[in-house]
Order: sequence, then structure tokens, then C-alpha cells
Amino acid sequence: MPARRWLVGSFKIAAVMLIAVWSMFPIAFIVLSSFKPGRDIFAVPPKFLFEPTFTHYLNLWTRWGTFFDGLRNSLIVTAGAALLAVAVSAMAGFVYSRYRGPWLSGSLFFLICIRLIPPIVVTLPLFPMVNWLGLNDTHLILIILYATFFVSLGAVLMQTFIDQVPRELDEAAVIDGAGPIKILYKIILPLVVPGMLAVAVFVVVFAWNEFLFAFIFTATKAKTAPFVLSEMISSVDGVDWGVLFAAATVQLVPVLLFVVFMNRFLVAGLTAGATKG
Repeated sequence: MPARRWLVGSFKIAAVMLIAVWSMFPIAFIVLSSFKPGRDIFAVPPKFLFEPTFTHYLNLWTRWGTFFDGLRNSLIVTAGAALLAVAVSAMAGFVYSRYRGPWLSGSLFFLICIRLIPPIVVTLPLFPMVNWLGLNDTHLILIILYATFFVSLGAVLMQTFIDQVPRELDEAAVIDGAGPIKILYKIILPLVVPGMLAVAVFVVVFAWNEFLFAFIFTATKAKTAPFVLSEMISSVDGVDWGVLFAAATVQLVPVLLFVVFMNRFLVAGLTAGATKG
């Protein structure tokens, strides 16, 4: 029996390590290649020992200034989408948690179904409407789209967190004369901050890396970093892989640091309701 447990434990560890290597290899390849001389990036056999160079980052700065404009746009859009999604999700989660009715249950089911639809399906009918409203190539349209895309997941997540707040607190506040809005902002929200942060993490990761909506609804003024990366790949001068990998590394670092810093809230969001009795 101990031998069998050891075998099972070893297999689990090996499986986790294999998945970790499989997941980390592309990232490690991109980051290391951004510091390699151009001739060594795709060398066969691969060169693991090389003299680091910052030439690709200097070329990125001098030749692709639009990439840093894209980073700024990504920051604006991501921050706006996160704030809007968290605010709407918190209010929706409060309603779904504290009120009951067939219409509410149906709307929640509808939100979940909508979330399952691929984004490309909704972009085609949205394009003429966005064009008619004059929102093409603006930060606002991306903020609205990214927030809307995650409100369904955020509402369900916030409902789970708010369900864990005792209703007795609401009843005590009602006795003191508080209305639903005051109960939400003064009592509920301070107790579900981890839930709001978890929603923010999901939205930030999605919005920072999203390409499809940015490609369709922006052109010059509001194009994001992933859009500029696609322009590097389709450059008429050919692909400078060193510069491309440097740009990908710069684009990766902020969201990676954010996720590492917010890891415990992300775990809380993934396990929300798992221990609820």
C-alpha cells in the first residue's frame, strides 16, 4: 500500500511538472530570444549559452514607437473595463443574491448562455451599430465591450461571495432605515472586497491580451498593444523576430506581475463557493 501511494504521488508530481514545463516553455523561449543576437534566435541546435544583448529593445524603442502608444491605450482600456465590470458585477451579484423571482433566474441563465457564444459572432452585427454611434477607434467602445463580455461571469462570482454575507446584517440595516443602495455600499461591498478583486483580475488578464475586438473596432487612435504586435508580424519589411520577442516580453511583464501580486484573490475567485455548506 505505501508503495502504491508513493507511485501515485510520484505520477501526480511528474504530471504537474510536465504541464508546468509545457506551459512555461513558450514564455521562456520568447523572453530568452528577446536577449539573443538575431542569428542565434532560431539556431539549430538551440543555443542556451549566449551573450545577452539589449539591441532588440533599443530597436523596439526607435522603430516601433507606436507599440508604446499601444501599451498606453491598453492600460487605459484595461483599467476602464476592470472598473466598469467590477461595479456592474457587484450590483448584479447583490440583486441575484438578495432577491428571488423567475425573471431574475431567467436573466441569470441568459447571461451564462450569452457568455458561451464566441466573441466573433457578436462583432459582425455590432460593427454597423458602433459605426453609426461614432464609437469606432475609441477607448470607450473597447471598455464597454470588454466589461460587457465579463459581466456574466462577474455577476455569478459576486453572487457567490455575497451569498456568504449573513442576511442578518441586511435586516439590521433596514431596521436602522438603510435602503438597498446604502446596504450594498456600506455593508456588503466592504465584506466582499476579495470577490471584487477576483473579478478585476479576470477582466484585466482578458482585456490586456484581447486582440479580436481591438482589431475590428480600432484603427489608429485606440489600437492596443496586441494589435501593434500583429502589425509587426505583417510588416512589409519582414518580421524582425528579435524586436517582436522584445515587444512581446514588454507586453507580458505588467500583466504577469499583476497576476502574481493578485494571485491569492484569483485563487479565491476560482474556489468561491467550493466550501459553502
